[in-house]
Amino acid sequence: MTERLADLTAVELVSRYQEGLLSPVEVIEDVLARVESLEPKLCALYALDPAAARAAARESEYRWRRGEAGPLDGVPVTVKENVATRGTPVPQGTAATELIPAAEDAPAAARLRAAGAVIFSKTTMPEYGMLSSGVSTFHHLSRNPWDLTRTPGGSSAGAAAAAAAGYGPIHIGTDIGGSIRLPAGWCGVVGLKPTHGRVAVGNPYPGRAIGPLARTAADAALALSVMAGPDRRDYTSLPPIADSYSGSLDPQGLRIGLLLDAGVGLPVDPEVTAAVSAAAALLEKAGATVEPIAPIITREMLDGLDRFWRVRSAYDINALPEDRRAKVLPEIRRWVSTANDLTAFDVFHGHSQMHEMAVAVDAAFATYDFILSPVAPITAFAADLAYPTADPLKPFEHIAFTVPYNMSTHPATTVNCGFSAEGLPIGLQLAAPRFNDLAALRLAEFIEPTHMPWPTVD
Repeated sequence: MTERLADLTAVELVSRYQEGLLSPVEVIEDVLARVESLEPKLCALYALDPAAARAAARESEYRWRRGEAGPLDGVPVTVKENVATRGTPVPQGTAATELIPAAEDAPAAARLRAAGAVIFSKTTMPEYGMLSSGVSTFHHLSRNPWDLTRTPGGSSAGAAAAAAAGYGPIHIGTDIGGSIRLPAGWCGVVGLKPTHGRVAVGNPYPGRAIGPLARTAADAALALSVMAGPDRRDYTSLPPIADSYSGSLDPQGLRIGLLLDAGVGLPVDPEVTAAVSAAAALLEKAGATVEPIAPIITREMLDGLDRFWRVRSAYDINALPEDRRAKVLPEIRRWVSTANDLTAFDVFHGHSQMHEMAVAVDAAFATYDFILSPVAPITAFAADLAYPTADPLKPFEHIAFTVPYNMSTHPATTVNCGFSAEGLPIGLQLAAPRFNDLAALRLAEFIEPTHMPWPTVD
């Protein structure tokens, strides 16, 4: 089979650029050809700019010739729509937003550019990033490359679809309750929600993180190393990562908690349980101690979080002029419409449950090096559904495995651990103690398939 440059990893691209065996100009042309072929079906991209991409690739080629290349020089990268890039509006997935060009790059985008990455497009997201699907009143409906009738997940919908389809090797997403890990799991790619503050977000608030999606853990680690570090625009941002990525982690001697029942939300599909259990058995065979653990969070915690987020979102939407408010997705409007029924005590209690989640996760890590679980209880659902429950008043029944780590700020990554009978990817989540982002990726590399059969979009 003829090698496609669009399918090369970032690590492979940098190596070939260093050796003079490949040019960034050749690579971006192959990526753009892939996009031209598949994008009408996937609808993963926003603000695609081929002319700027070609110019950036030529500049990168020049830097490589002069020995001035950065760590990601010439590597094609996409950035999620809500991570600002200078000159491009940030619609947040909704037709209700005024399209005002961003004045500057957000911290993550700025670091990628400084490292020489060729940011050739933004990627799509659902309405206000509050859905685990690709449903949006602004973007076309994003679809899963493994099955076009299914969602790629969300809210980093386009990023996950682009990664699985081979729109270049690195894609940047955001995550407030699972928005990197859920789509990564449903699209069969690696997705890291790093320790909060590891990547400066520019406009921090509880739960929000920025991280990479890629086909390999090594590529995700390379992207993280470039984006990590403090920025004056994010008071929560952390110092740079002190260690370097050193490849697959030997599980020998590790203590791993196995969480197969979240205790709340949708029941776990038996195929998901089987795939995650098989991965746990692989780690145990390699020398890890794997022990089943009880659910970490409760119904009260998840419902409390829901109530607080409803009020927060209702506040933002009610501030819009009436004509713009009417453009918001009906499912979102239905969800926030219940906010007025909540008392101040309900909202305060809801906010307190975010803290309770964090405490519960921290307690779970008292005796374990990692916590292993499904990413989601189900495989990818129908593309046109806003929620897997199809019920705006039950919007978070699928995030019970992911959202605790947003509240606790622990790093968590996803890696493919198998496929359903229908050929849909099944994601495994690996959560690690705070600041152990690279360890989570190294364990993901131990598990990730050696020869992943990437989708052929029909």
